Parts: sequence; C-alpha cells; structure tokens
Amino acid sequence: MSRETADLTEAKDQIPPEAEEDLEDLALGEDYALNPDYVAIVADALDRGDAERLSELLGALRPADVADLMGFLSSGDREEVIAHLDPEALAEVLSELDPEIREDVLEHVPAAILAKALGEMDSDDAVDVVEDLEDDKRAQVLAAMPEGERAAIETSLGYEEETAGRLMQREVVWAPQFWTVGQTIDHFRREGDAMPELFFDVYVVDPSHIPVGAIPVSHLLRTKRETPLAQIMEAITEIPVDMDQEEVAYIFNKYHLISAPVVEPGGRLVGQITVDDIVGVIQEESEEDILALAGVSDAGRDADVVGIVKSRLPWLVINLATETLAVSVVGVFQDTIAKVIALAVLMPIVSSLGGNAGTQALTVAVRALASRELNAANAARIIWRELIVGLLNGLVLALVMGLAVLAWYHDARLAWTMGLAIIANLFVAALAGILAPIVLERLGRDPAVSSSVLVTFATDFMGFLALLGIASLILL
Repeated sequence: MSRETADLTEAKDQIPPEAEEDLEDLALGEDYALNPDYVAIVADALDRGDAERLSELLGALRPADVADLMGFLSSGDREEVIAHLDPEALAEVLSELDPEIREDVLEHVPAAILAKALGEMDSDDAVDVVEDLEDDKRAQVLAAMPEGERAAIETSLGYEEETAGRLMQREVVWAPQFWTVGQTIDHFRREGDAMPELFFDVYVVDPSHIPVGAIPVSHLLRTKRETPLAQIMEAITEIPVDMDQEEVAYIFNKYHLISAPVVEPGGRLVGQITVDDIVGVIQEESEEDILALAGVSDAGRDADVVGIVKSRLPWLVINLATETLAVSVVGVFQDTIAKVIALAVLMPIVSSLGGNAGTQALTVAVRALASRELNAANAARIIWRELIVGLLNGLVLALVMGLAVLAWYHDARLAWTMGLAIIANLFVAALAGILAPIVLERLGRDPAVSSSVLVTFATDFMGFLALLGIASLILL
C-alpha cells in the first residue's frame, strides 16, 4: 500500500462507529465528491485483507464513484478492487475512469474477464477501452470476444481518431418507413433484450438502409398505433463518419440535438451519436484549450514528473528565446536608463499591464474561434472593438499611473512618459491578442497553443520600447 493510502487509513480512527451505519451517506459529501473518510475506510479494508468488508463498501458506491476512488489508491490496491467487481460492474467502472488510471487498471484485468466486460458496454465505450490496450493484450482480448462484437470494435477502430466514426455507438434503433407506430412498438417489445439500453430517437430508413427521418420516442408513444411512421417522422441532421468530433459537438450545440445518425459516404446508417458522448467531447476539448493556452498538456493524478517536465519545458524554452529578444531593446537604451533610474522601476509595470491586457483579448478570441462566433464575416468588427477597448483601458490606466508617478517622483515629464507608454502598449496588446489567434487559425495552426507566446513577446517588446523610446524623446 502506498504512503498516500496509508495516510488516509490513519483517518479511520477518527470515524465514529455510528457513522459507518449508512455507507451511502458517508460515501459522498454534499457536493457529490467522494468523502476522504470513506476512502480511509476502504484503505483499511484493503490493508486488512477484509474481502467481505471491501465488497460491502464497493457495493455502496455508484460506478462513477468507484472510478473516483481508484484515483486515491495505489496500483496494487486498484488490482485488488478490480478483483471484487463482476464483468458488468467492471464495464461501468472502466467507462468512467480517467484515461491514465484506466491504462494502469487494464494491466491487471485478465483478457477473458476484460472481453466479458467489453461485451457489457456500448460499442463506443468499448472502443475507448480497447484503444488503451497494448497491442499484445488487445489481440488477446479481441480473440476472446464473440465474432460479432469483435467485428464491430475492429470496424470502429478503422476510423480516424477524434472523428464521428470513433465517437459513435453502433447500437442504433431503426424501422422501415412503411411500418406503423403499432408495428414499431410491438417489434421493440419482442426484441427487448437486443435493444440498446438507452435511446432517444427511432430512425426511419428506406430499403437501402439510408435514414430518411427520425421520430423521438416520446412522440412515438403519444401517437395512435395505426399511424404510418412516414407521417410523423421529422427531418434529421446526418453526421458523416469522418467528421471531426469538434464539428460534431458544434452541430449538436447549434441545433440542440439529443442524438443524430452517423452515415457512411454512401448515406447508409452505421450508428448514432448521443448527447452524453458530446458532453465528454466538449469537456475534453475545453480542457485541451485551457491547457494549451498555458503551453502545457494534461497532467492527471498519475502523471510522472518526467512526463510533466517534457510537456512544459519546450514552451518555456521558446518563451525564454522570445523574452531574450524582447529585453534586447533595453540594451539600446542603456544610456537613457542610466540617466533616469526611475525608468528601471517603471518598466516592469508597463510590460505587465500589456501582458495582462493581451491575455484578456487572446482568451476572448480563442473562445470565439472555438465556438464559431468569430469568422470572416465579423472579424473586422471584432478586431475594431478590441482595439477601442484597448485604447480606452490604456487611457484610464495612463491617467491613474501618471498621477501616481507625479505624486511619487514629482516629475510631470516622467508622468507623461509613463502614461503615453501605457496607452501605446495596451493598444498593441489588444491588437496582438486578437490578431494572433486569427492569423494562426488561417495558417492551419492551433491558436490556443501558440498565441500566448506571440502575445507575450509583443507586449514585452512594445512595453520596453515605448517607455524607453518616449523617455529618450521627452526626458533627455
């Protein structure tokens, strides 16, 4: 057991006996986060090898909470927890695990057990799990699966990553367009065990299995049995199998979709994407953009130090190079600084204000690009708006800082120098913050990854140049 788990186990002595009577209440706090005291109880059961108690504790948790629990345990403890889950429970837990933790857990699951668990999952979740397996184990697991399930997973793996084909689930409910409502409902009742566990729409298909419409389940159940499906079906938004998942998420958000059919190039229905899949995509893409703005990659609870350093160091090196170039302008004005020492104190203020203003404009631009709110149709208006905002912010801050400099140094010319430098730098910050992501996207680069380095360079360079350049003109 790890030191971290051992530390949690020590907390068990502080738990009153009556608190253990209702495990469900103890497991989760008011914010639905896993209670640290509950983790301590689980750790104690693991430490004592109390299999009965461990099964009781795990049984009181939902699959998502068991997945959360895994993040607080060592690799060896995770292996023991997995051994107490049947294939159905294991399937639900694997679907909820963080990718880094899931990779560790999968190493401890026998191929035969994992094959059974995959059979309990929706096809899209099963594909996610199989993707995390090493090649040798992947072959073993697929070989242990029934032919139909194996073929479905292999077909999905044939699509490009982060496309609709990888995201979709192959379980889909469809009916021929000549059926009536009554025939459809009767068929669903007869084939209950073969139906997907959860679905929202029934897709109406023609003889070539091409979707021609969809009927929400709620609408189907409210309609008279003799009504033909063709009379009540609604228009559909088809998703090509090769569409990027970000584009799919945008379509779901724009048209408020709950589910959508996925079609092959010929138009044939091959699967569906549901809103729960899209929630995961939106969260994943948002996290990527947030991390990219800071020049880092994801570092989960199990990330190692070397991996984190490798993800962050390259951008710091690039930033070091750009900052070296930015401060080189200071060397040009050494004589000016030597004559007006106060400039050395004021330079960081100008560059820092510009950096913050540039980051504000940059963040707004990246978000607008990601949500399709910023495009060629309104780019000029958005750029002009940001420039006006930068100029107005510069004027206000220039007045405030100018008065502060005047009060501190009793030098009106120095106050004017500081004010004009702030106005110039905040204007440049707004320009760089809005233009950098737009230009990078036009060049086919991810604006969230590269923009921050460019904006920081522009604001620092301009901050030093503006202050020292204006000072040379006014003060000397």
